[in-house]
Amino acid sequence: MTATAEQVQEFQQTGFIVLPGFLCATQVAEMLEQVQRFVTDVIPTLAPEEAFYEDKSDLATLKQIHRMCEHDSFFAKQMSGERFRPLAESLLQSDVVAKNMQYFNKPPSIGKSTPPHQDGYYFMLDPNEALTMWLALDHVDEENGCVRYIPGSHLRGMRSHGKSGTLGFSQGIQDYSSEDTQQEAAIHAEPGDLLVHHSMTIHRANGNQSNSRHRRAMGMVYYSAQAKVDSAQVERYQQSLVEELTADNKI
Repeated sequence: MTATAEQVQEFQQTGFIVLPGFLCATQVAEMLEQVQRFVTDVIPTLAPEEAFYEDKSDLATLKQIHRMCEHDSFFAKQMSGERFRPLAESLLQSDVVAKNMQYFNKPPSIGKSTPPHQDGYYFMLDPNEALTMWLALDHVDEENGCVRYIPGSHLRGMRSHGKSGTLGFSQGIQDYSSEDTQQEAAIHAEPGDLLVHHSMTIHRANGNQSNSRHRRAMGMVYYSAQAKVDSAQVERYQQSLVEELTADNKI
């Protein structure tokens, strides 16, 4: 699928778009089955930093899996195939590099909030031209932690980030204020709905306050082919993060 001219314009102006029903129920079910297979068969073979848990001793509290497309052919095909990549190219108006496919979950009651941040802070690109696709696998609303965007924030530069203390989202905007909160657009989603945001768009999510519902989603990251990665800086950041998480007994 490629984006329409109207969708490209909306993406450029607001920094995000919402595509309802991007996957049908059968395709969502397949994605969930493949995630479960990955959890059962692949995670045990990976380094500890590839999967995060709210409680490391309880496998039911899985909250995040990294780089799935690097470890499994099904997810590699999802990233490089005709479902997501052409959409990324049309929205960024550029050839793209398929960078990362992740699984996110906020388990019932214990799923923690996601701090306000800009993905581009983690990506370390010049220019910071990239996007993240967020595919809902559950009904998502304010109770179980829907995504909240600040429209137009991708046009205002990079905000100051610092340590957040949140597993999986180690950096957050430090001076996030009530003025920012008032600008937020809370995006409800149904299974199969796709949210796409620019790497500079500010977003966050509350924790999961439901005692029965998960908040599961897939995340796909594409960089513009024109963007250059500061590889040394990324490597230093990743090494520092692994050391910090290991010391805190989080991985």
